Amino acid sequence: MNFIPPDFAPASSEIFMLIMVCVVMLADLTAGDNRRHVTYLLTQITLFGCALLTFISFSTEVNHTFSGMYVDDAMADILKLMVYGTVSAVLIYSHSYISDRGMLRGEFFSLILFATLGMMVMISASHFLTLYIGLELLSLSLYALVALRRESQIATEAAMKFFVLGALASGFLLYGMSLVYGATGTLHVSQLTQIIQSEASSREVLVVGLVFIVAGISFKLSAAPFHMWAPDVYQGSPTAVTLFIGSAPKLAAFGFVMRLLVEGMGEMVADWQGMLVILAVLSMAVGNIAAIAQANIKRMLAYSTISHMGFLLLGFISADSNGYSSALFYVIAYVLMTLGTFAMIMVLCRSGFEAEDINDFKGLSKRNAWYAFITLLLMLSLAGIPPMIGFYAKFAVLQAVVNAGFVWLAVVAVLFSLIGAFYYLRIIKLMYFDEPETDEPLMPNSDVKILLSANGLAVLALGLFPQALMGLSLYAIQNSM
Repeated sequence: MNFIPPDFAPASSEIFMLIMVCVVMLADLTAGDNRRHVTYLLTQITLFGCALLTFISFSTEVNHTFSGMYVDDAMADILKLMVYGTVSAVLIYSHSYISDRGMLRGEFFSLILFATLGMMVMISASHFLTLYIGLELLSLSLYALVALRRESQIATEAAMKFFVLGALASGFLLYGMSLVYGATGTLHVSQLTQIIQSEASSREVLVVGLVFIVAGISFKLSAAPFHMWAPDVYQGSPTAVTLFIGSAPKLAAFGFVMRLLVEGMGEMVADWQGMLVILAVLSMAVGNIAAIAQANIKRMLAYSTISHMGFLLLGFISADSNGYSSALFYVIAYVLMTLGTFAMIMVLCRSGFEAEDINDFKGLSKRNAWYAFITLLLMLSLAGIPPMIGFYAKFAVLQAVVNAGFVWLAVVAVLFSLIGAFYYLRIIKLMYFDEPETDEPLMPNSDVKILLSANGLAVLALGLFPQALMGLSLYAIQNSM
């Protein structure tokens, strides 16, 4: 039998990433403690190189390689470019924070790059095993990142909880995939749809497998009732790691759901649609109600994430290209808002002090009016108040579920959104109406200052002119399905 070598060109960015991870680790070994900035620069160059390769290979055509296990399409390319940009922003925001806390080491950067590689594989996977490998590469890197501050008891506890529950969720997912394989005889996403269509498979086994798959996905999205890891991990992790966990992996999770549920099991939409309705309602309820009671800003944002994942699922529930593009728009908007919010928390942090309490935002307008304004934009956007991008993102997914005939679900979502506005407005009240607890000036690096300002203003600008981003989201979905 003649071996036909696969086409490596579509996966050039993944190959480059893997090579550069090895380079970064070797550079860290040779660089001394005084030259850690070399590792940081190499990591940024790696992300830029991947972005360049992805951009060069950008095509509207759907290309399969590695025996159909890897797919390169418009959605994959756009999501990957978003991931590179997000991870690069995370590194800029985190640089001084990790430097002050002795975390400016090669392990941090190599784990970030390995996690990014896992996300890239998840986004382009067209086979159950490839999806699972990408997910595990991401998950294992995140477990290690959470436990990076070995002297911190709370970080170690959070990492252990994350690992145990993550392993359980991976088990659910793997068991569900094995049941689907048993019923259909294939692990290829593209073939799965055809076999389900032909009704040559056991319906009952497929449904049971689907239940386990949805449970595994829900954990990774931190959707209720599989959310129990998120508050502890968000609180226990160093803020730089929390920023990473709360941003880029959500883009990969969107790609994961698209590949697995929409492309692979789209014929079973009636079965998974009902499950997602329950998950969405529970996530919005638990997230918004529990967030009100939180005094720790990172725990509050963890519950906020849970509620936002409920809104994200609304886009999938509509089960059409308009709904999926709304969900993509929503996840991009969410990542943009999360980046800015956690960056602002790190700006408030200083050497020997962690800004983890909501009261740390007291009197921010008197300490620095510009940063208070940026935080105001971010909080209004998270609350879904016009004219911010958060409002348009929520409006887009609500419109999609109404068009799909789920009017009651849209009403429920609006009610929970109103409840959720309370804890965001509370932070605005603290910033503008309370006296500051310290007069210490905020002195972030110039790159952080520029990026954070651009981040906050982008939330406003994309809310006023959402057409380009919405058009890009629709283009990505239509050219990949």
